Amino acid sequence: MIKVGVIFGGQSVEHEVSVITGMQVIENIDKAKYEAVPIYITKEGKWLTGPSLADFKTYKEGNFKDTKEIIISPNRNDYNIYLHPEATGLFGKKIIDRLDVIFPALHGTYGEDGSIQGLFELMNIPYVGGGVLGSSVGMDKILMKDVYRAYNIPVVDYTWFYRTDWEVNKDKVIADIEEKLGYPTFVKPANLGSSIGISKAKDKEGLIKAIEIAVNYDRKIIIEKAVESPREINCAVMGYDNEVITSLCEEPLGWKEILSFEDKYVKSNAKGGKSSGERRIIPADISDEIRIQIEELAKKAFTVIDGKGTSRIDFLVDENNKVYVNEINTLPGSIGFYLWEGKGYPFGKLVSELIEIALKTHKEKNKNMYTYEANLFNRIQYGSKIK
Repeated sequence: MIKVGVIFGGQSVEHEVSVITGMQVIENIDKAKYEAVPIYITKEGKWLTGPSLADFKTYKEGNFKDTKEIIISPNRNDYNIYLHPEATGLFGKKIIDRLDVIFPALHGTYGEDGSIQGLFELMNIPYVGGGVLGSSVGMDKILMKDVYRAYNIPVVDYTWFYRTDWEVNKDKVIADIEEKLGYPTFVKPANLGSSIGISKAKDKEGLIKAIEIAVNYDRKIIIEKAVESPREINCAVMGYDNEVITSLCEEPLGWKEILSFEDKYVKSNAKGGKSSGERRIIPADISDEIRIQIEELAKKAFTVIDGKGTSRIDFLVDENNKVYVNEINTLPGSIGFYLWEGKGYPFGKLVSELIEIALKTHKEKNKNMYTYEANLFNRIQYGSKIK
């Protein structure tokens, strides 16, 4: 039985979304092949584990008394889960479990941006999803668009600035945006998801309000030229290197200007709300020409940032059927399972496939040599140059 550490929660404004994703992974994992070990990171940054964390009731009631606080070591090939030193006595059991692979179900800061992937790399443990580079580039909307432009992947016009620029000279920032983009524009924190902190600005007053909101969430702000009356079409990619496949395309429905946090996560789950099937069309009603173009761009957007596992790429299609990549979501909410069902991957099979990809990419990565015997210490004296 392969032990899968499903990590969720985290210090992110997308904490609750992550908990839902984690619950879905644990619920749908193939229990004949895998044992899911829930690992919950609180909003304060504590790591907890315990069977009660697999029950959504625990989070609704905020009752974590049956859990244990743990730590994971960055030491290479140490896959143990340790009881937190403050929770174990002198003779207490220190190792309480051992993992084989990690399934990060984290969203946003510290979970989707390459931070926690760095810990997994140090541990040398297999893990689902993108690596440090792919995750960080995918998360930072500025770097992502810079890379996509370099690869001739179409993106809307944009500019950006630091929060310190705004604090020092607001007039210069506004003048720069108006000169490069005009109105309307979208103002976004560069490193955030789930549409949090995003506003549309139609004039100078709206732009100032939008920026004042966004700077609360990030130190880098991106401004994008708005596409008028766009259709949003999403397509997921799964695989690694150039061995990738695409999902069905979807078209979200019922949103106005911005697909908000409420549109994505609240409306379908609220009492009397529409089901997820009523909020999106799968497959999207688009021509074969547009579908093929989107599928090819999705694969390219995934591979050029060294994507692994699965990512959902969101597109905008304007009134003239011009297609733009809006963003890539390297750890999409709900793992984007609904995009794969029509391709023969129900949720459980999708989770299994992602774990298998994690094991394959880990094996492939470990073909690298990480040591080099230079005998350097015996060739030099301290403080002198190499002869």
